[in-house]
Amino acid sequence: MNTSRKTARIVGVLFITAMVAGGLRFFLLDPILDAPDYLINVSANENRVIVGALSFFVLAVALAGIAIVIYPILRKQNEALALGYVGARIVEGVLFIVAILTILALLTLSQEFAKAGAPDASYYQTLGDLLLAVRYYAYNVLWPITLGLGALMFYFLLYQSKLVPRWLSVWGLIGAPLFPVSWLSLFGSTISGPFLLPLVVNEMVLAVWLIVKGFNSSAIASKSAKTDIN
Repeated sequence: MNTSRKTARIVGVLFITAMVAGGLRFFLLDPILDAPDYLINVSANENRVIVGALSFFVLAVALAGIAIVIYPILRKQNEALALGYVGARIVEGVLFIVAILTILALLTLSQEFAKAGAPDASYYQTLGDLLLAVRYYAYNVLWPITLGLGALMFYFLLYQSKLVPRWLSVWGLIGAPLFPVSWLSLFGSTISGPFLLPLVVNEMVLAVWLIVKGFNSSAIASKSAKTDIN
């Protein structure tokens, strides 16, 4: 198996890994953290919360891994944008680490709340709400914006390089700027979901394409030839 084919498969698997980890996080954590009595439920579901936090870590590693693995190929097209894409993915990882820390801190707070028998519920509630707010801004506000910018760079490079069919790159270019609209949920909007779907579905289609078809070998050969001449 040549290097580009192996890289394509790794990137495809990482996309799927990120999607699975993100879905697991949603299934495990949101029902607990979004409940009014989360201070009780978090410690009562300790193992579930820990696994949910771990899924955040897997998500962070997978997303950063995508940019790092594909960088040697994308840099041949535009090194500055390729580095920008790596930087965006690393920032995403940092935001996920912040989310993980707030979840673990909330678990500790919930355990102390249970042990203390809630002598001052307002104190624990205030700290808990603060931790949830930090997690919310990191994951629900800053992350979609960072992901959208990174995706724009990524799909623009794919479009220029013709590493994958251009219809797939155009699909990504359309979905990328729509994704940050999810920040509207900050104001209680219920319309954010449809704006997330185009990019989410696109990344799954891209992942399958990379695993099954790989990168366009002629595009890689053409770029390598130009690089050698220069």
